[in-house]
Amino acid sequence: MSMSDNPVLLTIDGAVATVTLNRPQAGNTINQPLADALLDAAIRCDSDPAVRCVVLTGNGKLFCGGGDISAFAAAGDGVPAFLSRLAGTVHMAVTRFLRMPKPLLVLVNGPAAGAGLSLAISGDVVLAARSAHFTAAYGAVGLTPDGGMSWLLPRLVGMRRAQEIILTNRRISAEDAADIGMVTRTVDDDQLAEEGAKMARQLARSATGAIAGARALLLESTNSALETQLESETRRIAVAGGSTECREGVSAFLERRKPDFSGVA
Repeated sequence: MSMSDNPVLLTIDGAVATVTLNRPQAGNTINQPLADALLDAAIRCDSDPAVRCVVLTGNGKLFCGGGDISAFAAAGDGVPAFLSRLAGTVHMAVTRFLRMPKPLLVLVNGPAAGAGLSLAISGDVVLAARSAHFTAAYGAVGLTPDGGMSWLLPRLVGMRRAQEIILTNRRISAEDAADIGMVTRTVDDDQLAEEGAKMARQLARSATGAIAGARALLLESTNSALETQLESETRRIAVAGGSTECREGVSAFLERRKPDFSGVA
């Protein structure tokens, strides 16, 4: 298989890893080979200490059209087992991306549907091309959400909006998605790559240890009581205070210079 035939491309440039969904002829829809490759990429990004920021995007006109319906049909009577394995693999990748100790930047280069919508909204920062739009799509084929949509979407836009988006399959434009908090902001299509590269460099230069702690706190917060969350914040800020990142940040502040967190563990 040549590099261009891989369903997911992983490139590393300095401290930035870029994961690209690479089935453009099929709208980057998810079949088992793509799910397997996405999990491999997520594990690599999570475990490589040299990677300080991960970018997720798609190749072609779509970001990701969700599951490959033709593959569902080919599974025949075995579709329950097929979907169990497919969704389970995607979910292992999503978990890695959400829990890795480095930021995830998603560049939504085009329409996203189904599990593609789930992947699109999973980033810490999500930049969407103005031509992008978002559709839950599951009900149209008699399925229920996967990829973390039922967990992520209500937390981003509220339960009432999430109910409408998932149950009615209403298409959400990029501008509307930004207005309701599904994505961070919209970018002109021809500026997405440039803006994404700029944001990736900014995140990679940041205090990634502190970012890792903040990501973990945010994930915990929705299920924690106030006092539990306050205790978690106390413990994490105390640990961060003893880090070389904190020492560099404090020194830079007092010396009125920009901190240099590159290579600081």
